[in-house]
Amino acid sequence: MPRSYLVQGVRTPFGRYGGALAGVRPDDLAAQIISELVRRTGVDPSALDEVVLGAANQAGEDNRNVARMATLLAGLPFEVPGHTVNRLCGSGLTAVVTACQAVESGAADLVVAGGVESMTRAPWVMAKPSRAWQFPTETHETSLGWRFVNPHMVGLDEGAATISMGETAENVAALDGITREQSDRFALQSHQRAVAARDSLAEEIVPVHVDGEVVEIDETPRSDATLEALARLRPAFRRDGIVTPGSSSSLSDGASAILIASEAALDRYGLEPAARFVGAANAGVRPSYMGLGPVASTRRLFDRLGWSVADLATVELNEAFAPQALACISRLGLDPATVNPEGGAIALGHPLGASGSRIAWALARRLASSGPGERGLATLCVGVGQGMSVAMEAC
Repeated sequence: MPRSYLVQGVRTPFGRYGGALAGVRPDDLAAQIISELVRRTGVDPSALDEVVLGAANQAGEDNRNVARMATLLAGLPFEVPGHTVNRLCGSGLTAVVTACQAVESGAADLVVAGGVESMTRAPWVMAKPSRAWQFPTETHETSLGWRFVNPHMVGLDEGAATISMGETAENVAALDGITREQSDRFALQSHQRAVAARDSLAEEIVPVHVDGEVVEIDETPRSDATLEALARLRPAFRRDGIVTPGSSSSLSDGASAILIASEAALDRYGLEPAARFVGAANAGVRPSYMGLGPVASTRRLFDRLGWSVADLATVELNEAFAPQALACISRLGLDPATVNPEGGAIALGHPLGASGSRIAWALARRLASSGPGERGLATLCVGVGQGMSVAMEAC
């Protein structure tokens, strides 16, 4: 069976909601990283078989197949096709897996895979009137969360299928007995690790020019974060809860992309791979405990591969919320020291469509600096109750 390899990855800095990247359209963010990825790898753009991007919103400037729009805006030949996938928070990782599976099926040799999201520029939407002269009455802000909920969904999962993602994190915290102090300490660690890793992350970041300024670093990691400051924040989702803005991933803007190649393409274009794609698995869980998705998908993946947690040299676990991440680490028996050593989404931000491809490349990059055969895991939870996990090996 053909194998697929992660060759090179790039991303924009991740900007805070309404922050440094607020003036840049998502299709332009994606176009910049596609163009830079092609430039850095030196591949002939006409050799690309496909561009696959994840995007969770697709309600505004990222509508009508943002992957194809970004491919054209990047100046790639008209003949290079593109398609967009949506698995909410798992969209970028789904794009990576789609590309790897296309290569391993023999359907492609070179694919750009990634994701993009501008949560700042997500529009307000309104329901279309059902009859003439009727005024629209239902409007929604689309940056995050539910809109136009199917009434039949409301009664599912004991009436909790449509609660906010923050409330699902509170459910997980209560189920596993996670305390406010544990949650805050995890959030602090994420910021400390991200700040410490800023120089090592610089190589993968593509500077973005905005109104005469250059955005070169992630906007949300805080060097001044303290446990005392985090403890002063009020719960964001329940009055007696433990999840605060400080222990939640932030609404963010950004894009990321990876070049995926076959063995034949590696030889043909003189490319050096960082890691080999080994396998992937998805799993569903109760929507009201969405954050436990990585537990189910990782167990399913390891059952297929015959792997165990003891095999892992490093792990990327998307930090939707601190208690959610803590519960997954505990339930899977992961070594906390190996999980997100460069910080996670609590510090770096979580532009939904781009986060999965960010963690995929972070994992591949670290594996590239380890010994051949070292194994790693990238995993995340997904809204409406899913988990997604990807296994890789160092080349």
